[in-house]
Order: sequence, then C-alpha cells, then structure tokens
Amino acid sequence: MTSSGGDTATTGSGDIVRSLELLWGTGEPPSRGPRRGLTLERIVTAAVALADAEGLGAVSMRRLSAELGVGTMSLYRYVPGKAELLDLMLDRVQGEPLEDAPPKPCDWREGVEMMARGHLALVRSHPWLLKVNQSRTVLGPSALRGLELSLEALRGMGLSDPETISVIIAVQSFVTGIARMEIEAAEAAKETGVSDEEFWGRQAPILTRALETGRFPLMAQLADDTFSSDFDHFGFGLRALVDGFEALVTRRRDEEQP
Repeated sequence: MTSSGGDTATTGSGDIVRSLELLWGTGEPPSRGPRRGLTLERIVTAAVALADAEGLGAVSMRRLSAELGVGTMSLYRYVPGKAELLDLMLDRVQGEPLEDAPPKPCDWREGVEMMARGHLALVRSHPWLLKVNQSRTVLGPSALRGLELSLEALRGMGLSDPETISVIIAVQSFVTGIARMEIEAAEAAKETGVSDEEFWGRQAPILTRALETGRFPLMAQLADDTFSSDFDHFGFGLRALVDGFEALVTRRRDEEQP
C-alpha cells in the first residue's frame, strides 16, 4: 500500500499478477494455517471495517492480525501484503452498489443520475476512498461489472467509446469533488472541535469591515443565503451535467441527419 503521505495510498502498487489471482480466484489456494476459520474473505472484511472506523492509515497487517486474533504471519498465507490487500478492499466496496442495483434505467439520463447517486453513497459509506490514488486500479470482478453496467446505461447517448468513458469520468469526478467537500468539512469540525458556524462566525467582524471598504463590490452584493448549507450543490451540479450531455447528444443527432 504505497503511501504518498498521511493516510494516502496507491492501488496497483503491489504484485499486480497476485492481486488479479486473488480477485479472480485463479491462484493457488493458501496453505493451511494454524487457525481454523481464517479466510481471505474474513481478512478483507476486517480491513474494510477497520478503514471505515479509523481511516486508511489504521490498516496494517499487524493491526488486522490483532483484530482477527491470529498471528501476523498467518495473514501472509492469504495475501502478500498491504498493497495487494488494498486492491481487494477496493473491489469489495465497489461491489456494494451492485448488490442492490435498481432496475435498468429507462434512458441514459436516468443512467447518469443512478451512477452519480450510487458513487456518492459509496464514498459517503467509505470516506477512506478519497485517500486512495485509483489511477491504476487493478480490475477485479466488481470493477468490471460496475463498468459494464455503466456502459449499458449510457448506450443510448450515441457517443463514441472514448466519449462514453469520458462521461463516466466526468460524473465520477464531479461526485468525488462534492463528497470531498462534504467529508473534509465534517473532518475539520471533528478534528478542531469548532463547528462551521463558529468558524465563520469568528471571521465575520473582519470580513464585514473588508466588504465595507468597497474593494470587493461583487462579494458585498451577494445575497444573505449565498453560502447557505441548505442549497443542494450536488443536485444543481448533476442537473447541469445532464443538461450539458443532453445538448451534446442533440447536436450529434442533428449533425447525423441528412
């Protein structure tokens, strides 16, 4: 689990072949260990639960062995190390939205919304996903199944294959940005013990005087509810994305007509 600082980690940084074997069940089964009941399934489940509760930085082979009540070396019979374990953890959680997948969307607009809401729910359930560099994801069964369903949902757009993938990237990037803003705000309040209201309230006197100088006329003219937490930034952004895709799809269809 290569780290670039703090609790961050990079997937695909271990033995890729071994990760694929474990994900697809094509490798040699582990040698029998001294502790009955220990399985790869239990190890990955415990790792995900630990990351959910305490963050990605809490996940280590030593800590997992303590959680599972086994010796650390017992874990290495099932998974080579933390890097490969991260690949398994990712594919595990990526499969969660597929377990209770809603009916196939009627059109691509519903498909985009389903993708967006599903990804948001996933990151909210597992905030540590924001700490993972997934630029080189090892593709396991859940990852491929999720991509297959996304491609199926977007078929009606009539875009090229690279453009369809770009739609998926745009939706996931937007959702990740919204989730990051939401989760980091909660983390800041928890770590400092200062609520958002208190934080901005302490700045109010200075900001009020700054705005009264006339140096920031546009800021001074903003409505009182401009930064209200009641505004649905996710819903607004999602609608804007769908409208933009709609314009592209319509233009392509017009261009194809004789």
